[in-house]
Amino acid sequence: MDHSKHNFQPYKPHPWHGIEPATNHAGTVRAFIEVTQYDRIKFEVDPDTGYLCVDRPQRNSSLPPVPYGFIPKTLCGSKTGNQVREGVEGDGDALDICVLCEHEITRSEVVLNARIVGGFLTFDSGMADPKLIAVLDGDLLWGNIQDLSDVPPRLIDRLEHYFRQYKVERGRENPVEIEGRCDRKKAMQLLEASLEDYTKQFA
Repeated sequence: MDHSKHNFQPYKPHPWHGIEPATNHAGTVRAFIEVTQYDRIKFEVDPDTGYLCVDRPQRNSSLPPVPYGFIPKTLCGSKTGNQVREGVEGDGDALDICVLCEHEITRSEVVLNARIVGGFLTFDSGMADPKLIAVLDGDLLWGNIQDLSDVPPRLIDRLEHYFRQYKVERGRENPVEIEGRCDRKKAMQLLEASLEDYTKQFA
């Protein structure tokens, strides 16, 4: 389903279109959490109504290692796709974000401030679907991390493994491809491109 072509209903609270993505701190964005590390169901915001809906059961025993959601008022369109690989289109969804935090976040549909430190250059069915990695703003354990190289490699490996496996189905080709990882500078370029894609689509 091409989410970017659906008309949202502006009189309803809508986390994709009704929350400002920027904060007062450079490099820090607002993130809407759809899935926690305890969810065996993949939840996703419905693009028309803004309600959190069941997308599918998790396809295997691997669960997301950290809270996972998206940055409001972003869109993975052509500019974002070109940041991942020249000539590739984005998947038409909001820009995904994973948030590292010391304390457990046990419920979804929460909004938090997160500081971007890097990301994965990811494709889904041949379309760009990058995943940004961030730390919870003000977190006592992760708060001093500045770039992806500061994050323990084992945690990044777990995140990458989750995204490599989360859409695997028996007898079908895996639609997900991870081309590599990126540092904070590249992740910020992805963010800026997705903000421009959103403005072009919805302004």
